[in-house]
Amino acid sequence: MKQLNFPAAVHHYFLEYLPRHKGLQPSTIRSYRDSLRLFLVFVAETNRIGVSGLGFEHLDFAAVQAFLNNMEIKRGNAISTRNQRLTALHVFFEYLGRTAPEMLPVCAKVAAIPIKRHQRPEMKFLARDEIEALFACIPAQDRLSLRDRALLMLLYNTGARVSEAAQLKLEQLDLASPARVRLLGKGSKWRTCPLWTQTAKALQAMLDERDTVLSPDTHVFVGDTGGGMTRFGIYKRVRHYAKLWEAAGAQASCTHITPHVFRHTTAVHLLESGVEVNVIRGWLGHVNLETTNRYAEITIRMKEDALKLLDPAASNGARKSAWRSDAAMLAWLSSL
Repeated sequence: MKQLNFPAAVHHYFLEYLPRHKGLQPSTIRSYRDSLRLFLVFVAETNRIGVSGLGFEHLDFAAVQAFLNNMEIKRGNAISTRNQRLTALHVFFEYLGRTAPEMLPVCAKVAAIPIKRHQRPEMKFLARDEIEALFACIPAQDRLSLRDRALLMLLYNTGARVSEAAQLKLEQLDLASPARVRLLGKGSKWRTCPLWTQTAKALQAMLDERDTVLSPDTHVFVGDTGGGMTRFGIYKRVRHYAKLWEAAGAQASCTHITPHVFRHTTAVHLLESGVEVNVIRGWLGHVNLETTNRYAEITIRMKEDALKLLDPAASNGARKSAWRSDAAMLAWLSSL
């Protein structure tokens, strides 16, 4: 690669390197763009120059450290936000090391900055009766009812990310038995999820309502203008029904319901149904099995079932547990 000046390198980074060499999705590229913008503005203000005056010489290890410290101390950002910005900078400085050899020492130091450990937020999900109550809040007769019911059914059925639902095209649907959908997830990776009969019927009813010939590249979920629904548009519709549920006066969930809560709910309900973790990983499109394993920690119902297996009363005196006759074990338990 021919060596570029700094503005040209940034231009090439976003238009060539990220989409073509790394194969990142537009949403990820936008996230990296926002992180880099914050970093460059910070460096420019620190050096009291305009952003257009920045060069490779301004992007040193101290600048990255100062930026991260400023986020935590002055801006009060959470550790998770700091880690997200650092991940974006890791990718950018990796690219700079390929583009500008003189930056290699700095890039190596930046690459060594570790991701900070932090307490993950509690993962929220809905119980089965709560899911039923939420669906009951969708009006039977409303101009958006068919679309919204199909949308929520798809989110719950597949555990799709909101971006996957927003960019879903007609060619990715196969509503003939057995019905299925192909989802394009992170890292441009495809996965196929089976559809329940009621999900397929809801999608077909929504498509039939349009009363027009639809091309394969048509968005499945469209807004009032006829264009594909955005991530924010889907979020608004989910929140709309959550508020209707809360206003109904029934016992509503204390969980702040978002599209991603549907994804968590799908994972937990699959787990409770006895589906093997590796199958759930493929269902949700997780790259790392550890991500899927987090769901095993959040369902109290499964923990209660496990506790019943350890309940001495459950044996009805049929057999004597070995630990009951072990004085050393009893002494150790008493010391806890």
